Amino acid sequence: MIYTDNKGFFRLSTENTEYQMKADKYGVLEHVWYGKKVGEDMSYLLNYTDVGFSGNPYDAENERTYSLNTLPLEYACEGAGDYRISAVSVVHRNGSKVLDLRYKGYSISKGKYSIKGLPAVYADETEAETLEITLCDTATETEVILRYGVIEKYDIITRNTVIRNNNGTPIKIEKASSLCIDIPQGNWEWINFYGRHALERIPERKPVFNEIQESSSKRGTSSHQQNPSVIICSPDCDETKGECIGAFFVYSGSFKTQVQLDELEQVRLTMGLNPELFEWTLESGEEFETPEAVMTYSSNGFSKMSYNFHKIIREHICRGKYELSERPVLINNWEATYFSFDEEKILNIAEQASELGVDMLVLDDGWFGKRDDDNSGLGDWF
Repeated sequence: MIYTDNKGFFRLSTENTEYQMKADKYGVLEHVWYGKKVGEDMSYLLNYTDVGFSGNPYDAENERTYSLNTLPLEYACEGAGDYRISAVSVVHRNGSKVLDLRYKGYSISKGKYSIKGLPAVYADETEAETLEITLCDTATETEVILRYGVIEKYDIITRNTVIRNNNGTPIKIEKASSLCIDIPQGNWEWINFYGRHALERIPERKPVFNEIQESSSKRGTSSHQQNPSVIICSPDCDETKGECIGAFFVYSGSFKTQVQLDELEQVRLTMGLNPELFEWTLESGEEFETPEAVMTYSSNGFSKMSYNFHKIIREHICRGKYELSERPVLINNWEATYFSFDEEKILNIAEQASELGVDMLVLDDGWFGKRDDDNSGLGDWF
């Protein structure tokens, strides 16, 4: 469920978790809480500190405890006084990269938002709600819409961002993250999943320390080498106990996940398209939509987090007639024949597999051109 006091405070509540944010007196959208369900405004935990060499916004005047560089922000911008990793970066026609986003408004609707041309979690009006928060740049008409899908039953919150150019001239997008979250309290470690071909998704767990750490791919694919998922966890977290926040990116292309511990021991996590080799010209009146990031929180270790992800993927990402039914069993000829096969061999495998109740046969590498080994044939067929 999504709650608001109509004054800029938002509470996203699932069966066991809660996500809070608020637009403060200057219109900056601050992140307040993501964790156990609490049912009260947790912004009293935010600590506004006068930190040297942390500049203050012009409209804060002499309020030295108020700095964008130390606040837990909901969506971090480039060039406006926050020197930590950013979630979004654009270039205006005059070359300026400053984007100072302030709260403009919101809408709440039944059901889960969809993304044009991209896979995403789907849910109907009885299963989910969508919150859209519109932020607007103070110097231009550039808007950023933060979209949150709340699937209460599964303890799932989804994130996606829309950048809208309301200016009369084009802008260039250089970075557009789907997820940005600041964690103002706690002691945390993080887990990413590296690997290689035939040895994918090896968990690597390490402390979050005072610099930028990342897991990324710029191969044009999410890759065997890095997986577009991450876990932030307490040091005592294991399969059955401890706190953890999991996130995965519903996208098979280049991605970047970054984690940073700042000078006040706050953790920032961003996830989205890899900004390397990426640039998008957004014409006047156009919108740019990012892929989706899916989040869950568990106070009962990794097992509960995994369960939430398994459920949402099986029941609300997978589609088609096999969505909730037993899938066909298949046999692959690769280990049986490698490149060396003919019609007789394949039919023999299919006949024996059929007698065992196998439903399908996959004809693997070597079926096209002069593809008799790894040194020929790839890409020269029509």
